[in-house]
Amino acid sequence: MSAAAPNPEERDPLVASARQKGERRRRWRREGEPSTARRLAEIGVLGWVIVTPMLIGVFIGRWLDRTFASGIFWTAPLLIIGLVIGGWSAWKWINAQ
Repeated sequence: MSAAAPNPEERDPLVASARQKGERRRRWRREGEPSTARRLAEIGVLGWVIVTPMLIGVFIGRWLDRTFASGIFWTAPLLIIGLVIGGWSAWKWINAQ
């Protein structure tokens, strides 16, 4: 017995986005507007989500540069990689909200 093919609407990103928007609207009606403290907490979390991978990249890069006496050969690229990872993590976090 073969499995039924998924409904094309289930794979359509526009439909998924509309459903997500509808769910957010229903949640907003149910819970109301978030408080100022909650908004500030979200901003703080978002900041740490971006900054933490960057700091890890800097610390590892500085250690590698001291070990191999290479100036900022490792620090700069690892900082940028940390920024990319932090930005991606923030993007995922925002879209999950």
